[in-house]
Amino acid sequence: MSRTFRTVAEPATAEFVVRGSEFLGRVRPVDSVDDAEAFVDAVREEYDDATHNVPAYRVRAGDDGEFLREYSSDDGEPSGSAGKPALNVLVQRELENCAVVVTRYYGGTNLGVGGLVRAYSRATKEAIEAAGIVERRPHETVSVTVEYDDSGTVRSVLESEGYEFEAEYGADVSFSVRVPLAESASLRDRLNSATSGRVDLE
Repeated sequence: MSRTFRTVAEPATAEFVVRGSEFLGRVRPVDSVDDAEAFVDAVREEYDDATHNVPAYRVRAGDDGEFLREYSSDDGEPSGSAGKPALNVLVQRELENCAVVVTRYYGGTNLGVGGLVRAYSRATKEAIEAAGIVERRPHETVSVTVEYDDSGTVRSVLESEGYEFEAEYGADVSFSVRVPLAESASLRDRLNSATSGRVDLE
């Protein structure tokens, strides 16, 4: 599967004040639901003194990215006034593998549901604009384990293809390789033939 998708180019933040309430929109690209949840948790920890930390994300899940997981929460704001508007911006911009958290410090003046919808939408939009939008291809992480004799061969295949990888040297050598889904099968074939089948792939 070689379909591309739109996501944000990099983490970014936008902030502004509405009638005394401070809004902080933070957005970042993520690879999985776990990544998105970890980002949400990290923002909640960093801004644990905030009145609200409102999360929303859209993440492709499943082995071939066939399942789109959408999530949002109002985190104590009136129902439908915070998380849904933030998620709606991600939907309208057709962004995937993208997570946002909008932090609010209450300023003493109630904004009403309409005011909240506008503020949470704006925080999400401005953070996305600050991050920029890019086209990406779905990736997966392939684990490659070989004995030391074959590790140089595997490393040269990975380097010649320009894949990002990390290597761990223990009893044998393990490579963790980030591969576009569309190229995963051919990489596995290449590694198998380069090592005469002496490679363990997960």
